[in-house]
Amino acid sequence: MIEIKEEQLDMFAEKEFGILYLYTPFCGTCQLAKKMLSVVEELLPALAIHTANLNFLPKQAEEWGIESVPCLLIFENGAVTHKKYAFHSVEYIYQILKEYAA
Repeated sequence: MIEIKEEQLDMFAEKEFGILYLYTPFCGTCQLAKKMLSVVEELLPALAIHTANLNFLPKQAEEWGIESVPCLLIFENGAVTHKKYAFHSVEYIYQILKEYAA
């Protein structure tokens, strides 16, 4: 996974597609979700999963309507098209992301 900073978020507006995982460092559920995403990333090496600490993105949190962490955002043509808050299992996340691995 690729950690990004606020100033790098513009790339999601410019790209046709992107995946961004939002977390906070002291969130236990976020740590578990990150481990699940790491497994999915190994299974789908063509996907670039970016991560960002939501504590440093208050403007974007409001703009994107983030309700809680962990949060997985899928961007298409510069806009958030999917938001996932529940990371049920590795299989669940894999099924969501495999269609984007082409």
